[in-house]
Amino acid sequence: MDEDDPSGICARESSYLGRYVQLGIAGDRVVSVSFPPSPEDDAAADHPVLDRIQAYLQSEEEDFADVTIGLTVPTDRRAVLEAVREIPYGEQLSVERVTGTVADLDPEDGEDLDLVRTALAENPVPLLIPDHRVRDGPSGAPPPVEQRLRSVEGL
Repeated sequence: MDEDDPSGICARESSYLGRYVQLGIAGDRVVSVSFPPSPEDDAAADHPVLDRIQAYLQSEEEDFADVTIGLTVPTDRRAVLEAVREIPYGEQLSVERVTGTVADLDPEDGEDLDLVRTALAENPVPLLIPDHRVRDGPSGAPPPVEQRLRSVEGL
């Protein structure tokens, strides 16, 4: 990445996670977060969001609410992920409770619950949208990473 075009891939190794944290950046937006065993060959090591993630993984309370995210998901899934982004650090909700916070979704409707689970499983920016705070739902992060993120927050 260069100063004229801030788009690209950034990655930094996390000893806590035992893998890399990799960001996909498009302009001023984070469009993906992944946790590969090794980074892309052309990944830059420096990015302010990576600094904040590193601090978070060292138990510094962080909610990433001001990080600009570029979500390219269907509108109904976007509403779910936006609701999940509002779950405070160190707190957790059930899939049913998340469903109840989204307009036009019914926590007693199986299809709506499935929609929430799908949105969580396909979350393109886990950690920044903290799906690990949904205790009985899937995550966009691999299960070992999800467990480590929950551990950071005492969940």
